[in-house]
Amino acid sequence: MPLSWNEIKSRALAFSRKWEGETSERAEAQSFWNDFFGVFGIERRRVAIFEKQVKLVRAGEHLKRGRIDAFWKGMLLIEHKSAEQDLDRAFAQAADYFEGLPERDLPRYIIVSDFARFRLYDLEDDAEFEFKLTDLHKKVKHFSFIAGYAPQQIKPQDPVNIHAAEQMGRLHDQLKAAGYVGHPLELFLVRLVFCLFADDTGIFPKQNFRDWLDARTAEDGSDIGPKLAELFQILNTHRDKRQKNLDEQINAFDYINGRLFEEALPLAQFDAKMRATLLDCCALNWGSVSPAIFGALFQTVMDEKARRNLGAHYTSEENILKVIKPLFLDELWAEFNRIKGNKNRLFEFHKKLRTLTFLDPACGCGNFLVITYRELRLLELEILHVLYDSGRQQELNVHHLIRLDVDQFYGIEIEEFPAQIAQVAMWLVDHQMNVRVSEEFGMYFARIPLVTSPHIVNGNALRLDWADVLPPERCSYVLGNPPFVGAKFLNDAQRADVAQVFAGIEGGGLLDLVAAWYVKAARYVPDTNIRCAFVSTNSITQGEQVGVLWGWLLAQGIHIHFAHRTFRWSNEARGMAAVHCVIIGFGAFESGNKIIYEYDDIRGEPHTVKASNINPYLVDAADVVLPRRSNPICDVPEIGIGNKPIDGGNYLFTPEEKAEFVKREPVARRYFRRWLGGDEFINGYERWCLWLGDCPPAELRKMPEAMKRVEAVKHFRLASKSAPTRKLADIPTRFHVENMPTSEYLVIPKVSSERRRFVPIGFLDHKTLSSDLLFVLKGTSLYHVGVLCSTAHNSWVRYTCGRLESRYRYSKDIVYNNFPWPEAPTVAQRQKIDEAAQGVLDARAAFPSASLADLYDPLTMPPTLVKAHHKLDVAVDAAYGRKSFRTDAERVAFLFELYRKYTSLLPSGGIPATKRRAGRKRLT
Repeated sequence: MPLSWNEIKSRALAFSRKWEGETSERAEAQSFWNDFFGVFGIERRRVAIFEKQVKLVRAGEHLKRGRIDAFWKGMLLIEHKSAEQDLDRAFAQAADYFEGLPERDLPRYIIVSDFARFRLYDLEDDAEFEFKLTDLHKKVKHFSFIAGYAPQQIKPQDPVNIHAAEQMGRLHDQLKAAGYVGHPLELFLVRLVFCLFADDTGIFPKQNFRDWLDARTAEDGSDIGPKLAELFQILNTHRDKRQKNLDEQINAFDYINGRLFEEALPLAQFDAKMRATLLDCCALNWGSVSPAIFGALFQTVMDEKARRNLGAHYTSEENILKVIKPLFLDELWAEFNRIKGNKNRLFEFHKKLRTLTFLDPACGCGNFLVITYRELRLLELEILHVLYDSGRQQELNVHHLIRLDVDQFYGIEIEEFPAQIAQVAMWLVDHQMNVRVSEEFGMYFARIPLVTSPHIVNGNALRLDWADVLPPERCSYVLGNPPFVGAKFLNDAQRADVAQVFAGIEGGGLLDLVAAWYVKAARYVPDTNIRCAFVSTNSITQGEQVGVLWGWLLAQGIHIHFAHRTFRWSNEARGMAAVHCVIIGFGAFESGNKIIYEYDDIRGEPHTVKASNINPYLVDAADVVLPRRSNPICDVPEIGIGNKPIDGGNYLFTPEEKAEFVKREPVARRYFRRWLGGDEFINGYERWCLWLGDCPPAELRKMPEAMKRVEAVKHFRLASKSAPTRKLADIPTRFHVENMPTSEYLVIPKVSSERRRFVPIGFLDHKTLSSDLLFVLKGTSLYHVGVLCSTAHNSWVRYTCGRLESRYRYSKDIVYNNFPWPEAPTVAQRQKIDEAAQGVLDARAAFPSASLADLYDPLTMPPTLVKAHHKLDVAVDAAYGRKSFRTDAERVAFLFELYRKYTSLLPSGGIPATKRRAGRKRLT
C-alpha cells in the first residue's frame, strides 16, 4: 500500500537534510538514489530489480562507453552527475541510452541530478520541472508516479484505448491460433486486463506484474502458462492462507477476491512471440485507459469482422452523458448546489446518493454503468470537499466516508464475455475514482480485496423478469442503449423474443428490436417513481411504428420527460460508425420539467427547449399518434402509388438498350413510354418501359423480341413464392399495379435525401409512366402544389415520416392522409398560394439543364428558387392564420393541434362524409 503524502513529505525532508551540500564521489550516487527511492516506500527488492535492469542495459553495445544510474523499464531512467555539472548534457546523455532499447522498455520519465538540483522530464506530456534538493518535500508530488499515486488523465478518445485493444486483440489471436479458445480464453483475457490495469494504478505494487513477467519467466515463453496459473491462484488466496515460503515477488501481490480469479482454467501455452506480445501490453499506460471505452473496444477485437473497423461500435462518453445528465445527474448537481451551504442537509444528500440504484437491461460491456458510477463519484468527491474542506490542506482518512459503491449497479447482458468485462470495468473505474480520492485527500484509499460487486446478470433481457434482477420498488433509474436491429432484419431468435414481448400489441411485428425494451420497461415501472432513458434509432418516433408502440405505451400511462431529437450518434474512432438516433426519457408519472433537446445540425450540439408536453413525435404538443388512414382527413385529391410491374426488369430499358431493341424490332417503338421512378425523377436521367398491356394480341405475336420479354416475365412470376404473383403470370403483359393518368399529374418521390429542405415534387406528362417509387396525385391544382411544396408540409414530413437509412420516406397512410391542410383559406389566400406556387415552378424552369437534385441541394439551390419558396411559405402560413413560425418544431406543434381539431370531427377513416367527393376511385 502506498505511503500517505504526509509520510512521503516527512521522508523527503529528512532525505534533503541528509544529502544537502553533498558533492562526493561517484560511489555515493548509488546510496543517494537508494535513499531517494526509500522516500516513496520503494522496497530494497524493487531497487535491486532496477539495478539488474541497469546491468542488462549496460551490457548492450550502445552503452559500452556510457553509464546509467537507475533504470526502471518503461517508467524511469536516472542520470546522475557530480555537483554543478551541466544538467542539459546529462539529459542528452540519458536520451542517448534510448537507442537500441525495445520500444516497450522506453521510459516515460527522465530524472537528472547533481545532488543539489533535480530536473524531471515527462516525455509523454512534454513537461519539465526543476527545483533544488532542499525543496524536494515541497515538490514531491511531481514524483507521484513512483509512489503509486500517478495522476490519471483519462481521455475518452485517447489513442491508448485503441492501442490497448489492438494489443489484446493480437494476444487473443495468438492464443486462439494455438488452440486456446472459448470460455477459458475469454476469462483468461479478462483476468489479464485486470492485472495490467492493477499494475499501473496501485492495486499491485507499481509495475510488479511487468517486472515479475520479465524477471521470472523464460524468454521462450514456455513457462508463462503455469506461472500465470500460479499467480491467479495467489490473487484468489488471502495472505493468511498462503504458503509461508512463497517467492517474495509473487507474494507481493495482494489478495483480490471478487471471484474474478476463482475458477480454475486450463493452462495456456505461450511461446516467445506471445510472451513478447504480453510484455508489449504491459508497456502501455493502463492507468489512462477508460474502462467505459476499452470494454467495448475489447469486445470488438474478439470479432474479426468488427476489428476491421476497430472502435466503430462503442458508445462515446459524450453521448452517454446525453442520457444520464437529463435523467438524473443535472438534477443531483442542482440539488447539491442548493444545499451545499447547509452541512446537515448535505449529510442527508450524501446518504441519499447511497440509496440510488441503476439498471441497464442491455448493458453490453457496462459503459453506461461505468460512466454513471464515475459521475456520481465525482459528485461525492465535491460533497466531501465541502464537508471536510480541511482535507485540501491535510490528510483525511476517507475510508469510512466514501458511501457510493459498485453494488448499486445492475445490468443484464445476453453474452457471457461482455458481461464479464462489464463487471471488471466497474471494479476498474471504482479503483480509478479511489485513486482520485487519494490524490485529493492525501491518504491512500483502495477497496482491495474486493468485497462488493456490481450485479451483472448474463441472460436474455427480453426473456428475464427484470424484477428478479432488481425489484422495481428498489430501482431508481433504468437506462441504456438497447441493440439497433430493424424489424425486417431480426434473426430467428430475436423474432421469437420480440413475439413474446409484443404479444397482445396490435401491429407489434412492425416494431424494431429496440422497442421491446420500451415495452419491458413499461411493464416494470407501474406505480413507481422509476425514471427511464434509452438511446434508440429514430424509427420509433417516425412513421407507422409510432402508432403501434406509442399508442400502447400511452395507454399504459407512460409519459415522456425529456427527449433528444434526431442527432448523429457517432464517435471519433477509426471506421467511425454513425446512426441517426433519439434519446427518450420517460416514466409512469408526469414530470413538471420537460425538456426537448433540438439540433440545428444533427452533427452538432443541441439547444434546450422547455416543453409543456412531449408527444411521441418529440414535439411540444398534445399526445397524438397518427394512425394509418386510407383516406385524407381533408377534402383534397387522393394519393396512390405509381405502376408496379413485377417483371424481373424485363420491361425496363436504358436509352441504349431501347435503341438496340427498336433496331431489332422497329414496330415496337410506339409501345415504349418514358419511365420514371423516384431516382430518375430527382436526378433527371432517362429510362424507358415497354408497355404491352394495350397491345392487340395479333400485333404482339408479330413482335418476336417482345414475345421473348413476355415469356420471361411469365416465367419470373411463376417462380415467385408469392401466390398472388404466380397468379399474375396468367396476364404477363399487365402490371401488378397500374396507375396511368390520362392527363397531367403530380408526383411525390417516396424517398428523398434528408439534406434537402424540400421534398422535390412536380408535374409529369400523362405519356410518362411512374413507378411505384413515386406517389401519384390526379386532379391537382396550383394550390395543392403550393401547400405540398411549402415548409409547413415539409416540416410535417420531417417529423412524421419513416426513414430509409436517414433519408425521408414519404407515405400515403401516415404522412399525406393525416396532413392538416389550411382550414378555410379565402379566395384571396388561395390565389396568393397559386401565384407563389407558379413562382416556384418558374424559378425551376429558369434552369432547364439542372435536375431537381441540383436545384434542391442546399449548397447549390439558386437564390431565385430560395426566394420563391420563401414567398410561398408566407402565403401558406397566412392561409393557416399565422404570419410565421420561429422553428419547425413550433410549426409542427401547431399542425398537431389542427390535426386534433380536424379528427375530432371525423367519422372513422377520413374526411367528413358531407365533404367527401362522390364516386372517387382508389388509384391502386
